[in-house]
Amino acid sequence: MKDENTILYVITTDNPEKQYAPLVLAQTAKMMDITPITYYLGAGLKILIPGAAEKIKLGSFPTVAEMLQKTMGMGITVYACEASKQMCGLEKVALIPGAKIVGAGTLNDLALDAGATMWF
Repeated sequence: MKDENTILYVITTDNPEKQYAPLVLAQTAKMMDITPITYYLGAGLKILIPGAAEKIKLGSFPTVAEMLQKTMGMGITVYACEASKQMCGLEKVALIPGAKIVGAGTLNDLALDAGATMWF
């Protein structure tokens, strides 16, 4: 069932410059009483490897790890694609605590149910 008050943010890259926008937008949405959901797919999954996000800090922003911790601390779900784990050779790599590993069909369901979907 479509929920017009939900925004899905899909992160498909490990490019450092593209890590902040979806997290800032998700946190802002939460403060606006909009339900944000993040979904890491493909190379984006590399950001969820322990230690990876700690190495990314741009400008005066906190590290991406701190942004992820704040995001999850606000109750925003962080999904990670299981098929992408396999594709990127990360089957045996644990991801950061709190990331929920889900099947590819979950992304389709989330996209169909969200009021809006943004891709990064």
